[in-house]
Amino acid sequence: MRQILKSIVLAATLAVGAAHAAFPERTITIVVPYAPGGAADALARQLAVRMGTRLGTSVIVDNKPGASGTIGQAFVARATADGYTMLYDATPFSINPALYPSLPFTDKSFQPLSLVSLSPNVVIVRKDSPIKDQKDLIARAKAQPGKITFASGGSGTVQRLAAELYRQGLDLDMLHVPYKSGGPAISDVMGGQVDFMFSTLAASYPLVSTGKLRALAISSTKRSPLLPDVATVAETSLPGYEAYEWNGLLLPAGTPDAVVQQLHKAVVESLQDEELKKRFADMGAQAIGGTPAEFATFLQKESTKWATVIRKGNIKLD
Repeated sequence: MRQILKSIVLAATLAVGAAHAAFPERTITIVVPYAPGGAADALARQLAVRMGTRLGTSVIVDNKPGASGTIGQAFVARATADGYTMLYDATPFSINPALYPSLPFTDKSFQPLSLVSLSPNVVIVRKDSPIKDQKDLIARAKAQPGKITFASGGSGTVQRLAAELYRQGLDLDMLHVPYKSGGPAISDVMGGQVDFMFSTLAASYPLVSTGKLRALAISSTKRSPLLPDVATVAETSLPGYEAYEWNGLLLPAGTPDAVVQQLHKAVVESLQDEELKKRFADMGAQAIGGTPAEFATFLQKESTKWATVIRKGNIKLD
């Protein structure tokens, strides 16, 4: 009887190992919790193609937008933890817990896989704005408390919070003008209805490079190769300042380690692809990569930072 039990245990162990070794056996879905056509969607599709090549299976993108990404996030949190459903998310993942009173998931519902990319924000003004540079912006804000206006695509967006982090760090009194999305906000900055905006590099670079907008500063710790003459916020006015639109991949919690390792290998190798790096750079993003543990630490820091900004600014959803 003992020998029979040993045989049963061995067979079960081999079956589990074979199942993991066979992964993937079918199509893998990357859920993007934002609308098609946006930056996260475009970057995810570039990555999906290359991951599919390395995994030997189809990797498709499925958009599930709504409620600042929480609909798609909840979908993945409930998904079977087998590696066939992944979440391709962005900065709102770190912001939402501090804005929404209750969510149907927590950070423990996910297994971080890898940071994918970082994209800075650009402080933009209209081309003929009287605001000459970043120091002039600060001087005007201090001289006219509550008069200088800044736009964003909504209270819970990184555009708003990047500006709020800036405002709090410099102790400025400025008026926030929220819009339903980033596009109309940029249009009103161009038209002079709003003084300035922290806009994503992907959205603002085409307008800055053609002279339709002027860039005063950039939110990364280093200058962007796309805008080498534009100084960082940190080097000119607020040391230590940085704010990014990040993208990353997560899995449902409980995904087998062997599957996590296989998917992670495919992600990291894909992010080292020179063509992918160029395509990312053309969209204002830097391909990153990194271990699951490094991404988990990054997420914790981001969540803490934005929760502090939201609390200090008493920021609520529009």
